[in-house]
Amino acid sequence: MPDVSWDWEIILVSSPSSNPNDAERVDLERQVAAKEARKLRAQSEKHQSIWFGLGMMGIVGWSIAVPALVGVMAGVWIDAHWPSKYSWALMLLIMGICVGCLNAWNWIERERSQSPPPSVQTDEKDSKGGDNGK
Repeated sequence: MPDVSWDWEIILVSSPSSNPNDAERVDLERQVAAKEARKLRAQSEKHQSIWFGLGMMGIVGWSIAVPALVGVMAGVWIDAHWPSKYSWALMLLIMGICVGCLNAWNWIERERSQSPPPSVQTDEKDSKGGDNGK
């Protein structure tokens, strides 16, 4: 696929006019340009396919589940050998979930720092899905 990049700032610059529809047209053109730029950027990032997303969900899931299960197993063993009025299984389950969430956050931050930063900035209205209520 050929690399198609438009300089939308040059295209969108128009002479000032008293027509109020021109402002709406320019706003619509900017929204379309931002969406096109996002689609082109997504097409250029081939390494982030559906399998990449599913793999990331698996990593996050396992990084939370494994410490939680280890905490439960250790807690059950402690409860069986040293009975007390507090449930070590429950306390270590919560601690394992907290450790797993920190671990998952670390994985996500590592992946985010390795991915290239987005080259196109979109305005806030476009990132929220546009202004569909007009």
